[in-house]
Amino acid sequence: MALKQHSDANLRYQQQVDNSRNYVLPFIAQEFPDLKGLRVMEIGCGEGGVLTPFLEQGSLCVGVDLWPERIELAKGFLGDYVEGGQLQLIAKNIYDVDFFGEFRHAFDVIILKDAIEHIPDQDKLIAYLKELLSPRGQVYFGFPPWYMPHGGHQQICHSKVLSFLPYIHLLPRPMYRGLLKAAGESEGTIKELMELVDTGISIERFEKIVERTGYDITRRKYYLINPIYKYKFNLQPREQFGWMKKIPFVRNFFTTCMYYLIKPKA
Repeated sequence: MALKQHSDANLRYQQQVDNSRNYVLPFIAQEFPDLKGLRVMEIGCGEGGVLTPFLEQGSLCVGVDLWPERIELAKGFLGDYVEGGQLQLIAKNIYDVDFFGEFRHAFDVIILKDAIEHIPDQDKLIAYLKELLSPRGQVYFGFPPWYMPHGGHQQICHSKVLSFLPYIHLLPRPMYRGLLKAAGESEGTIKELMELVDTGISIERFEKIVERTGYDITRRKYYLINPIYKYKFNLQPREQFGWMKKIPFVRNFFTTCMYYLIKPKA
C-alpha cells in the first residue's frame, strides 16, 4: 500500500521540513552550531524540505537533483529564497564538469538524506565529495541499513500485504522479483526495488567505504525507530539500545536508520 506522501508533494515537503528541523539539523548543528552563512548543499534535494530549516537559520544553500520536475516543485515551495539569492536549485548531475567548476571546495556541509542507498558506485561518490567540501567541510548521511526490516523500501508497494512484510527484500533475487510480480506490482516499482538490491548499504559496508576513501567519522547515531516513521507509521522515534549498537552485522537487522557526519582525514 503506497503511502499518501508518495503521491502528495505538499505533504511530503511538510514532513521533510519537520523531520529536518527536529532531527537532521540538530545532529549537524553539533558540529556546526553557527548556521548563519553556513554553505550547505543537498544531493537529491527533491522538494527542498530538508534544506528549509537551514534556510530559516540563514544558511546559504544549493539543492541539486537529477529530476527537473522535482526541482520545479522545490522552486514552488522555496521561490522566495531563490529570488533572495539565498538558495540555488539545480537539475544536474554533480559529476558534470561545469558543476564541479562552479562548486569545487564550496560547501561546509553536504547532505545526503535517504539518498546513498539509491546510488551506484558509492566509493566513487564518497571519494568525489571531498572535492566539493570546504577545508572545514563535512558530509551528512542518513539512510536505512539494508538488512533492517524494510531496508528494501518495500513500503512503496501498492500491495498492502507486501508493503508491511519485513525482510522480503533479503530473499534471493529471482524469488523476490517473482513475489513482487505475483502481487501485481508495476514494472516501474519492481525495477526500483530491484535496483535497491544492488545499491542498498549496510552499516559495516558504509563504514568500510568511509575508511578506504580517506574520511573519519565525527558523529554517528543509531535509531531503533527511524524519525521518519512518525509520519509513515505513527511511531515515535527512538534511539537504538546501547548494547545492540555494539554487535556488528546483527545490529543491521534491528536498526532502522543511521545518521553520520564524516570529514576528510587530516
